[in-house]
Amino acid sequence: MWLLKFRRKPKFTYQTIVLTGAASGIGRALLVQWSSRPLRILAVDIEAEPLAAAVQSLTAARAEITPLAIDLSTPENVDRLFDEALKTLGSIDLFVANAGFAYYEQLDTADWSRLERIFRVNVFSPIYAAVKMKSLNGSRPYKVVITASAMAYLALPGYAVYGGTKAALHRFAEGYRLELDDPDRLVLVYPIATRTHFFAAAGPSIPIPWPVQAADVVAKAIISGIEQNRRAVYPSRLFKTYLFLQRFFPALGAVVQWPDRWKFKRW
Repeated sequence: MWLLKFRRKPKFTYQTIVLTGAASGIGRALLVQWSSRPLRILAVDIEAEPLAAAVQSLTAARAEITPLAIDLSTPENVDRLFDEALKTLGSIDLFVANAGFAYYEQLDTADWSRLERIFRVNVFSPIYAAVKMKSLNGSRPYKVVITASAMAYLALPGYAVYGGTKAALHRFAEGYRLELDDPDRLVLVYPIATRTHFFAAAGPSIPIPWPVQAADVVAKAIISGIEQNRRAVYPSRLFKTYLFLQRFFPALGAVVQWPDRWKFKRW
């Protein structure tokens, strides 16, 4: 009888980080938690003033944090981000593609530019960055973390387009890992609704899905997942339980969706 011995992969270690969407929400929570470590971080956001405020608020930081305000909706700007990162950090051990936004809407009007805008930021930019990280690092250890959403699995009314962007990332990750020598190099995060200004930015007076988590809880789960070489991070245990039960009770999805359908009809 053969005895198979499984070695646990060593913890992933890193010194240099590119963090997008760093001015608020999950990105800012990650920045706060990493700031207590002796790391070098390029903190990136489209909003210059909130980004500067986020960095300046970390007065006791051990990390060396450099802010960069840039719009990541074009390949030219993502290329520029990589150029700035290499100048500032020398190398990129960890790229966290956290920037993104949502629409909450009734889809009544065909608007190509509106669709293109959200897919550029939420889908094209992180995928482009993931491929650039592979080209840049080769066989050198690195990781790319992409913030997806629980909506990659569970569709909700009002978020048809946003959920579509996150489902696209989910399917990309499943296929791209099959092409990588080390599938652990790509990590996807599936947070539930998070207490940030994210939903306010999606539209006026929008109903917020339930349940809701704090951004610092999500950030803690992400950091743990990165270091433990997890390919998928589910910050909510309740959502993980739902995914397990839904395999055996497919109708559970409709039950979970019902409150949001009710709220959407009254929005």
